[in-house]
Amino acid sequence: MNVSRKVKITDTTYRDAHQSRMATRMSTADMLPVAEDMNRMGFWALEMWGGATFDSALRFIKEDPWERIRTLRKHIPDTKFMMLLRGQNLLGYHHYPDDVVTAFIEASVRNGIDIIRIFDALNDIRNMQLSIETTKEVGGHAQAAVSYTISPVHDIPHYVEMATELERIGADSLCIKDMAGLLTPYRGYRLVKELKKEIQIPIEIHSHMTSGMAAMTYLKCIEAGADIIDCCLSSFADGSSQPPAESMVAVLEESEYETGLDLEMMEGANKHFNALKENYEEFFTEASTDARVLIYQIPGGMISNLRSQLAAQGMAEKAEEVLTEVPRVREEMGYPPLVTPMSQIVGTQAVLNVATGNRYSVKSKEIRDYVRGLYGRPPKPISKEIKELIIGDEEVLETRPADQLEPMMEKAEKEIAQYIRQPEDVLSYVLFPKPALEFFEHREQNS
Repeated sequence: MNVSRKVKITDTTYRDAHQSRMATRMSTADMLPVAEDMNRMGFWALEMWGGATFDSALRFIKEDPWERIRTLRKHIPDTKFMMLLRGQNLLGYHHYPDDVVTAFIEASVRNGIDIIRIFDALNDIRNMQLSIETTKEVGGHAQAAVSYTISPVHDIPHYVEMATELERIGADSLCIKDMAGLLTPYRGYRLVKELKKEIQIPIEIHSHMTSGMAAMTYLKCIEAGADIIDCCLSSFADGSSQPPAESMVAVLEESEYETGLDLEMMEGANKHFNALKENYEEFFTEASTDARVLIYQIPGGMISNLRSQLAAQGMAEKAEEVLTEVPRVREEMGYPPLVTPMSQIVGTQAVLNVATGNRYSVKSKEIRDYVRGLYGRPPKPISKEIKELIIGDEEVLETRPADQLEPMMEKAEKEIAQYIRQPEDVLSYVLFPKPALEFFEHREQNS
């Protein structure tokens, strides 16, 4: 069969895959033995930083997240490094002022990140624009991500309109970020087809195998014209992670598409990662399919966290009631995509509603801030009745949330002057103050 088109693959083993299957606990030292193999496999990029890796490195592994980029880059000189960035939230759970966003992106690219995948939990482009512009200004590839979800307002024209605007403001490529595994094969086909009519930048598909559909969805999206898909090595694949790269490579070898990837080299890396699982047994989750996501539209990781939260509060028997409450809260909040931090905000409020038996009698600070507009613009306007229930007669912010924030970098630098060994330490402290200080003290004691 004549090859007509190459399909590129981004490998997520070093970030999303081990975040999804192993609680983001893998150390840099455990990544290094196969780093040179990962470099030679032929992936378009390695998604190896961002998301929860930064917080986890400081808080649990006691290693410098910036040093991870530099160390891996020495062993992986030829393959692009990708990171996941939550727009104005960076890697945290609230908005940071512009000086922090600019400094963080500059430092990320300076340390070795090539591609920054930028998304916003509400798909509010105002919260993405500075990150996109700064990434391009410092020489990085700005990949804008659309957080995919299902609701009455999230139809294909909605996503096409958003993608068109993201291309207009400078995105170098577009990612359909399907964090819950909700994108069905045929809807994915139609979505990519419509996108290809309107935008010229490459399209990358990112999905999770939570519902069992992602590999099928990838195939249909490729047939529709998708340029790149996100996979990981089979040792960390499936379940709430991505489809296995080996399977996708084998399938595409018998099609009119090619990947150019080396299956034998992947097997060598898999032996290493499979052997590691014993060391991380307490954190490792099995690769099971959870079709409840198709009913509740709740990401698999969120379901697990809700169950753990309920068990800790002696409310394990309320799990199904909470799972039913989550979509109800989400609808009342204007259908936000259930991705960090919105998944936590909606989930926590659902737990409070069920625990009290009196909906919204107890309201989290985060849900009040959300309704006040401090996270951005909801996909659908929140009703007057719900606004009054949550925030009374308080005004709702209509401008970009970060416009209300004062610069932080200069003040933070003074606060931790005694600990600073590199400019990046100030950013670590701004993003995660307590874990960063604990790490700095650990570093002092062990230097």
